Amino acid sequence: MSVTDNVVYARRNTVNTVHRPQAPGGAVPRITKAWTTAYLRQAAIVDGACALGAGLLAAQIRFGSPGGVPIGYLGITAALPVLWWTAVRLAGGYDARFIGLGSDEFRRVLNATVSLMAGVAILSYSANLDLARGYMAIALASAGILDLAGRYGLRKRLHRLRGRGYCTRRVVAVGHATAVAELVTTLRRDSYHGLSVVATCLAGRTDAEQVADVPVAGDLASVAAAVGQFGADTVAVLACPEMDGRQLRELAWELEKTGTDLCVAAALLDVAGPRTTIRPVAGLPLLHVDHAELTGGKQVIKSMFDKVLAASALILLTPLFVLIALVIGCIDQGPVFFRQTRVGKDGRPFTLYKFRTMVVDAERWKPLLASRNEASEVLFKIRRDPRITRPGAWLRRYSLDELPQLVNVLRGEMSLVGPRPALPQEAARYGDLMRRRLAVTPGITGLWQVSGRSDLPWEEAVRLDLRYVENWSFALDLQILWKTGSAVIRGSGAY
Repeated sequence: MSVTDNVVYARRNTVNTVHRPQAPGGAVPRITKAWTTAYLRQAAIVDGACALGAGLLAAQIRFGSPGGVPIGYLGITAALPVLWWTAVRLAGGYDARFIGLGSDEFRRVLNATVSLMAGVAILSYSANLDLARGYMAIALASAGILDLAGRYGLRKRLHRLRGRGYCTRRVVAVGHATAVAELVTTLRRDSYHGLSVVATCLAGRTDAEQVADVPVAGDLASVAAAVGQFGADTVAVLACPEMDGRQLRELAWELEKTGTDLCVAAALLDVAGPRTTIRPVAGLPLLHVDHAELTGGKQVIKSMFDKVLAASALILLTPLFVLIALVIGCIDQGPVFFRQTRVGKDGRPFTLYKFRTMVVDAERWKPLLASRNEASEVLFKIRRDPRITRPGAWLRRYSLDELPQLVNVLRGEMSLVGPRPALPQEAARYGDLMRRRLAVTPGITGLWQVSGRSDLPWEEAVRLDLRYVENWSFALDLQILWKTGSAVIRGSGAY
């Protein structure tokens, strides 16, 4: 059965069983195993093809024409997929738990690359093998790069399938109604996670039959029964004082009988894995949380990276700046740039620069348009704002109006990646939680920009900014910059 057949079969059977009880070990868990097996099989095919392609590329670069490749290196090229499969498997690259989410899958491919290169080097030295170092270096490095690209393509395809309801895990959520409702809302919005809450078991007394349109299957004692009734393959236990250590251990024993996955959510909002470490003390798994990296050497590197990239972009984009300035000046006959006071790191005000996209007296019209505000009380956004000029609509559609902020980056007032720079009236209304956004330098792009921009509710935009502050890393910045390109091309939320 092909991958497409598997996901279609899974979709058809999932639709047919959403409202029908399932026996333990029934069809739904088998469907989950079918699509995960199909995905891992496809990943193995991609891994092998990338390794073979890398070997052929290395042979071509190192030895020239195909006829000039020594027979021994043809054999190494043919064996490279097997070596690569072995290295990836030993690195945990075929673990179904890391399918489609997080950096663990890619990190395992990188570990396989480094381990295989180190192993070949040690073997070559200890056995005194006369291997062409250029060939081996190109082959193994290329295999890693090509495989990362191939795995990324597989992941994006999986996200598209999950967006259409395929390849998902059925979850029973355990906890209080408020926490369960938040989980359901988040998973429905971010369908690429591949988790679908099909039932919930609530802590404490409740007469509710549904939570966020999800049926209530009982209390904490009903979890194992709910798994069988709704054909779930995962149980998610949210922060819940009523579920103590003894009950959680007994639940794990029950779920072990049916091979159901158990996930326990810590009572920490938006704190990523790199900041958390489980340390056993006297038999207790204590979760140690490191402080956010808001100062120090990494922030210095981030600032240097921002300024070098901003200076390079300003030089390369000079012709585009001139073209935009001419269009604004000729069509609208007003100032090219728009200046506005924003609040930066630690509450310090600065002047933000943008290409002007509205009429010159736009602020005078704002009170007259207050009744048409489509955003929260904090922000002012209108999807079809009559103050926007003809070139301004095009500039906003592709976020070209933001380009002058590269000057702010060069001056150290902004970063390439960070929370959205707030207006003074917004910052004045911040509570203690929201003021955390001011602990870092604001950015041209950020998590909220690549997640929907103005289409997001205000609370969600704040949550994403706080997540960035709490989990900043250089790798996260690179990931956001990578995603910014596709977000700009789509133009979603840009108005």
